[in-house]
Amino acid sequence: VQLQASGGGLAQTGESLTLSCAASGFTLEAYSIGWFRQAPGKEREGVAFINYSDRETYYGASVKGRFTISSGNAKDKVFLQMNSLKPEDTATYYCAAERGSSPTAMFALIGGYELTGQGTQVTVSS
Repeated sequence: VQLQASGGGLAQTGESLTLSCAASGFTLEAYSIGWFRQAPGKEREGVAFINYSDRETYYGASVKGRFTISSGNAKDKVFLQMNSLKPEDTATYYCAAERGSSPTAMFALIGGYELTGQGTQVTVSS
């Protein structure tokens, strides 16, 4: 039972990147899932979360309008489309999931999730 994250990399200001997170060994039907990030010397920050069943979403203020979290047509997999990237988006992004939670609750928790995937680096240059 684990989360498998992929994507990320290098981008310039204004460009786009996509992250994905797949459930391995379980189904996301009863879960909320999303991403938080942490930059060196900074506190963890909730980014975006989605309830896999009803598609309810919650976004952090710093990414709202630029990032979109979705499940698309892929089973047990979610995506984070990051547009209009800024240097301040540079961080390690972690996928996390919590059974029975809501996107709002996951955003407020910012850690200690039931499942957390490996981090993926996103670097945005100016």
